[in-house]
Amino acid sequence: MATADPHTGPGDVWLPIPPDEIDGLPDGLDYVHWDAGPEYPADPARCVFYAVPYMKPVDVCLRPLSRMSRVRVVQALTAGVELLLPGLDRMPPGAQLCNARGLHDASTAELALTLTLAALRGVPGFVRAQDAGVWRPEFRPALADKSVLIVGYGSIGSAIEDRLTPFECARVMRIARTARDAVRGPVHPLSELTTLLPAADVVILATPLTDETRGLVGRDFLARMKDGALLVNVARGAVVDTAALLAELESGRLRAALDVTDPEPLPTDHPLWQAPGVLVTPHVGGPSSAFLPRAKRLLQAQLAHFAAGEPVRHVVATAPESEADRSTRP
Repeated sequence: MATADPHTGPGDVWLPIPPDEIDGLPDGLDYVHWDAGPEYPADPARCVFYAVPYMKPVDVCLRPLSRMSRVRVVQALTAGVELLLPGLDRMPPGAQLCNARGLHDASTAELALTLTLAALRGVPGFVRAQDAGVWRPEFRPALADKSVLIVGYGSIGSAIEDRLTPFECARVMRIARTARDAVRGPVHPLSELTTLLPAADVVILATPLTDETRGLVGRDFLARMKDGALLVNVARGAVVDTAALLAELESGRLRAALDVTDPEPLPTDHPLWQAPGVLVTPHVGGPSSAFLPRAKRLLQAQLAHFAAGEPVRHVVATAPESEADRSTRP
């Protein structure tokens, strides 16, 4: 296993899943298990590939990075990596941060559809009536014949549309940062968002949180949504201006189903809990039984590339050179 000198040998791979539970890990690397416990499993200076523990405090996950002087790949198990970006300054120059594109597609798309159907069909109200022992039938809108706009048409957005297909929607519109053609139809650029919004009965947010999308769903965005439309957020809470959304909810003009909020966790006394027409779930798009098998496949595939000296996939950022490195460069 580990040698006495942390700067020699093949290097360690830190995994949040026990290595013996992942089939097909390549030979030639030393595997250790760390899931954000108080003790490190090995000297962090030997780590060359760090798979970040899932759903653990970000400060704990970032803590070993400053000692990982040999790390070449930091692999997140989340689609969004905004909380890990501060760790770039702790990584050696050229080290790559990868997201988990594809890992949460099935689970998050399922939840997006669940929230949409539950909100449209009034399931939260029926649950409250059940708790009170009250039989209270209602006439509710169906997803059938509705127009749906997916904002953020990456792998999760595409998976959402896959699950919408059997529900006889009148139309599915797609928005991404840039225009392109997808298997199911055209993907419109973000610049056309204001044109498409008024036509949507349901707007589903699946975009990553970036400087461009932070606060994207603000007063103007919401004002362009049609009366009675449903906003579904399975992206990140900060994509939505919470105060602007609250104003629309309290007026009764719009409804919302939110798996993510800003702030998050949502404080007990926050008005969003009691706003009319809103369904809130506690950021559970990813954690489901679908996570573990897909996480294992992702790690195995990335490590196969890494061990073979091939480029890893899903690179979203690279650690920069320091001022000292740049000044000593010939």
